[in-house]
Amino acid sequence: MRSIREMANLEGRRALVTGGGGHIGYAAAEALAELGAQVALLDVDVARCGAAETRLNAAYPGKATAIPCDLANEKATRNAVRALLADRGGLEILVHSAAYVGTTNLAGWAVPFEQQTVNAWDLGLRINLTSAFVLVQEARAALAKSGSGSVIFIGSISGMTGPDPSLYEGTKVTRVAAYAASKGGLIQLTRYFATLFAPAVRVNCVSPGGVERGQTDVFRDRYSARTPLGRMATEEDMKGAVAYLASDLSAYVTGQNIAVDGGWTVW
Repeated sequence: MRSIREMANLEGRRALVTGGGGHIGYAAAEALAELGAQVALLDVDVARCGAAETRLNAAYPGKATAIPCDLANEKATRNAVRALLADRGGLEILVHSAAYVGTTNLAGWAVPFEQQTVNAWDLGLRINLTSAFVLVQEARAALAKSGSGSVIFIGSISGMTGPDPSLYEGTKVTRVAAYAASKGGLIQLTRYFATLFAPAVRVNCVSPGGVERGQTDVFRDRYSARTPLGRMATEEDMKGAVAYLASDLSAYVTGQNIAVDGGWTVW
């Protein structure tokens, strides 16, 4: 049998990480690069994408490439994947982390429910869910051909559970309906793709719990008190799950949603 070190090795494998300039996306990219993968960082923010490329290459020379792309644009998204496949000659790993989240500055998004708009709903689902369909549709053949294809969606416990109103009372933290719906859809899309693409491509999901990122002390304390491990998540907490699902450590795992939530969803 191979050693754990050998099974975790991603040398020679090619990865695409959407939202690669963002918090969780960059953590995922860093984990893959550390294990030896060549990583393409796709992000709508050109400056952020370039900065992520520079930062990752400083730590792991020659491992990162930046790909500015707006996932709301279907044609641009398809072209970005096709160009990457032509340049790299294939793809083994696809991580879809790009998303509109609770702090996204979009009119009609992170506002009280009565003020959330259909336009924001449509855009949120376009980025969080529809783009996953487009990306996988373009990359499927290359992933299957690689012999070790792995798709990893970044979901959320918001797609698994309903919001607890007591956490939000007296705070400015919002509950966005489209975010929850899109992440729930992504988890189901994981199951659908897993059976559709088996056995050539594995498809799994990582669903983070609440990530600490500037919330008020009140919200953070309430959230932590309800979490068995007694704290909110960090981006680093996601690296192990991504490394596991991207590598041969999980060669017999597909269609699964791994909640990295400190035990939040066990209640």
